[in-house]
Amino acid sequence: MLTAPPGATKTGESPGRADPRRRNTPVLVGFTAVTNLADGVVKMALPVLAARLTGSPAEVTAVSLTLTLPWLLVALHVGVLVDRFDRRLLLWGANGARLAATVLLTASAAGGGLTLGVLLGAGAVLGVADVLASTAASALVPAAVPAERREGANAWMVGAETVGQEFAGPFVGGLLLAAGTGFALGATSVAYALAALSLFLLVGRFRAPAPAPDAVAVPVNARIAEGMRFLWRDRVLRTLSLIVAVLAAVWGAWLALMPLYAQRDMALGPREYGIVLSALGVGGLVGAAVVTRVNRLLGARWAMFADLVGTALMVALPALTTDIRAVAAGAFLGGMGGTLWTVNARTLTQRVVPDEMLGRYSAAARLFSFGAMPLGA
Repeated sequence: MLTAPPGATKTGESPGRADPRRRNTPVLVGFTAVTNLADGVVKMALPVLAARLTGSPAEVTAVSLTLTLPWLLVALHVGVLVDRFDRRLLLWGANGARLAATVLLTASAAGGGLTLGVLLGAGAVLGVADVLASTAASALVPAAVPAERREGANAWMVGAETVGQEFAGPFVGGLLLAAGTGFALGATSVAYALAALSLFLLVGRFRAPAPAPDAVAVPVNARIAEGMRFLWRDRVLRTLSLIVAVLAAVWGAWLALMPLYAQRDMALGPREYGIVLSALGVGGLVGAAVVTRVNRLLGARWAMFADLVGTALMVALPALTTDIRAVAAGAFLGGMGGTLWTVNARTLTQRVVPDEMLGRYSAAARLFSFGAMPLGA
């Protein structure tokens, strides 16, 4: 098991003094906010840069896919790494790779050597680094944050992800690109560097349990299979993963169909459609802000059930009406419910999944989600 500071009690408090791990929450939230802001800028900037180099939609799409395809290709292998090595060290490695990729892009843009191949290579590095950082950060939380504070920490981290990916990232990315390609990429490099430095402030030990000296070496594929079996044999975890897969497919279908539906059936322009998408993001932020209160009022199970209701309304309202207010309200409820689900699911799994299995479980669970979204689309 990952260890707490010596002398910590079961509630996470050391006799006579506050648990020093309390300061880990703002560090993790800050790391999440900065890296997701930088990720949002990158996800906006790379396709734009590709479009400047080529008129081929397929090639622009290929650049975008390098940022997300690694979740399907390497997530399970990354989970094994997270369960074998120091998770903070892996976060440093992920941000080091991000920094190297963005520095390469900056230098290429400044020297006039930015090509489609450079974009594809840098995008692949950034995509794999995102898988590693997301999996390691999620698995690190139980060792970094006392149990009674994890729900709040997860809520803040999910809120930071929402702000970075849905709002600030694309907005800041547009402003930075307007100021210059090199400036935008350079600012992203600085963000990744600052996030990596912030990890020095974490208190605790974050290394996964080491195998016994006489333990037989287990192949990577066998470790992956062990993680998948663990997920599938646990009724609660299996149910959560299957529900997430269904929800992800529904979200994939909604995101794929809404642009066409908004333009053709609702006669919305880009500004009005942006309002609908903004309602989705605002709902996610509100969910992060109220999840603790909702859990106290309803309990975690009913709070998660609220996501099913919110997602159903998000999908059903566009089928029932073309009124932008109703559709935006459905998007708001869907975004809010999604955050309620994510925070409670993370907190639950961090409590019931053994530390030595957290990386593989997190990777496998996210694979269910990322694998189902294209099916829905």
